[in-house]
Amino acid sequence: MSHGRFSNPLVAALTGVLDLFRAAPLRQRYTSDIRFDGKSVLITGANSGLGFAVSEEIARRGGSVTMACRSGIPGAGERIVRATGSSSIDMERCDLSDLASIHAFVQRLVAARKSFDIVILNAAVTLPASRRTASGQDEMFLVNYLSNVILVNLLLLHDRLSRAHGEPRLIFISSDSHRGSSAVDFDEFGRYFDYGVSKAIANYSYFKLLLNTFATELDRRLNRPDAPRVQINLICPGPVNSNIIKEAPWLLRTLLRGIFFVIFKSPARGAQPVVYLAGSPDFEGRSNQYLHMFADKRMDDKVYDPVAACRLWEASLDLWRTIDVEASIFPPFDAPRKAAVG
Repeated sequence: MSHGRFSNPLVAALTGVLDLFRAAPLRQRYTSDIRFDGKSVLITGANSGLGFAVSEEIARRGGSVTMACRSGIPGAGERIVRATGSSSIDMERCDLSDLASIHAFVQRLVAARKSFDIVILNAAVTLPASRRTASGQDEMFLVNYLSNVILVNLLLLHDRLSRAHGEPRLIFISSDSHRGSSAVDFDEFGRYFDYGVSKAIANYSYFKLLLNTFATELDRRLNRPDAPRVQINLICPGPVNSNIIKEAPWLLRTLLRGIFFVIFKSPARGAQPVVYLAGSPDFEGRSNQYLHMFADKRMDDKVYDPVAACRLWEASLDLWRTIDVEASIFPPFDAPRKAAVG
């Protein structure tokens, strides 16, 4: 059975405290010169927490922001308009636990002819126990992993990534807790099973390992000599006082909120390295670069295993076809691995 780095939420939270003392050699590179003027940016899970803070800062720096989320419409966007004075804020409903919602969201983008220079895949959820979605998948697995695969595929399939300002950027919000997670368990992949709080915490980091592995394989398949490049990057913003624990049991939620409030960074501070990665010229041509806050870092070695990554890729597409009658695959996604990597 798969496992993540942590199974105890308090240990996981307290371990995050160590991140606050890590070296941040790139922090001085985060300056007011990083701008998004003329650029269109899509951010998922943008109605609160880190996603909201990233949306606000990019809007403040001149970006046109589309906030994709399942709640907080239109209030969250209106708050950013008031705070920044930007007139280029749009909110769209996109519930990553609902496949129909993802398809409808992309179809609205197509109808409006909206494309993006930067896509920040931020949405994630931590639940107190397993929860079956309408597609039969566990909600944490779907939101934190598979729906990102689906959304990226559909954005590429429908040509929603703009090249008006050079290579478009896809940024995956990850977690350094992916380190120490087990290798992909293909026997349980896509299967629903019941679990409680401890397994939910473990699954969060395990699903981040899946996400990082997928992003690395995406980089291999898209960034070929015979194809236009798409810059793919990943980042762990560090411990952030966010709403991700909002559905934890009351006592646990109270304890964690205390730790988050006293020790963890505010969403505004957590947003800084994400905005840096999204907008800085420092990363041009550096696809599949991973940042741990303001430091370059190598991901867990399992992420780079090409055999496991190819198998995960194929298993993800097979599962999508099984659960979604509307599944439509972008050709490079469905291409044989040897053709994708030369």
